[in-house]
Amino acid sequence: MFQHLAKPARTMARELGNTTLALIATLHVLFALSLIVTLVALSPAHAAQNACGGKNLIAEMRAADPARFAGLERQAAAVPNGKGLFWKIEKPGIAPSYLLGTMHVTDPRVLAMPKGANEAYETARTVIVESDEIVDERKAAAALLMQPELTMFTDGKSIKDFLKAEEQEKLTAGLKERGIPLALVAKMKPWMIASFVALPACELSRKAAGASFLDKKLAEDALTQGKALKGLETLVEQLKAMDALPVQFHLDALIETLDLGDAVADVMETTTELYLTGDTGMVMPLMKAISQEMSSDNSTDYADFEQRIVVDRNKTMASRAKPILDGGSVFMAVGALHLPGHEGVIELLRKDGFIITSMSSGN
Repeated sequence: MFQHLAKPARTMARELGNTTLALIATLHVLFALSLIVTLVALSPAHAAQNACGGKNLIAEMRAADPARFAGLERQAAAVPNGKGLFWKIEKPGIAPSYLLGTMHVTDPRVLAMPKGANEAYETARTVIVESDEIVDERKAAAALLMQPELTMFTDGKSIKDFLKAEEQEKLTAGLKERGIPLALVAKMKPWMIASFVALPACELSRKAAGASFLDKKLAEDALTQGKALKGLETLVEQLKAMDALPVQFHLDALIETLDLGDAVADVMETTTELYLTGDTGMVMPLMKAISQEMSSDNSTDYADFEQRIVVDRNKTMASRAKPILDGGSVFMAVGALHLPGHEGVIELLRKDGFIITSMSSGN
């Protein structure tokens, strides 16, 4: 990817677009990945690995179209609360609380958390995560089984009914490379299948070997240390948000991810580097820039994605977190993409009377 930067501008722009589309595919699967811990065993990779070996693509993206990328950087700089992962929450008369933006992966660099976060966690009496059901795999599995239509085609159809011939061939080959027969997962919704291919083998193998992603580890530690654990959403609510998006949107993301092949490690590294540097405000401008180049239908689907998966959930998280935060001494951890923006969790909590201050710009 970007092996030859001295290409015609249109070709470079096209490659920049494909790279960012792949980033979109990976990011939107990351929103769902924490919901399906019981399905990780279907992945063919089981040996624990520590490093994914990908490279950060940001420098190459900037070199491919510097003017355009500079514009995206200006947009990112204008996003409220778009820089930083770790925040202090205060209100007169109550003990301070803390807010951490997370990434739902097992990467040791992510698990390390920003400076000061470990100390804040230790002093907290209550820990908030997106869903407290992540600590109980049986409960998570039950949530899936109770409403199978959220994750499976239950009307007699399969994913094959939505695929063109060349797409089915591509999906069959891509899954075969990962040791997964298409027939085994054909009844699954596209975003469920994408969870097996959107992350590099090292990440899936760490999960299969029992490693906890950051949110889950924080929840598990809370129970071990006798802290109160609170969830802001149920798994069913999260599943409904994913399932509400058009099948074709998820299918396009799945095909884009398969097109990446081994380069999925590069996309994961790029995503991780944006997270580690606290550049959460860059993500949405990247995604929106690409959506504007796509067809009007796809642009509408992207807007629907942002509304349902980000904005609507931000409002739910903030409203449900408020009464817990009013008690003070809370450590709240939610996905980093829920923090920035005018309708992000931080601004919503400020409207509820909390004083929120950045404590860190990254790890």
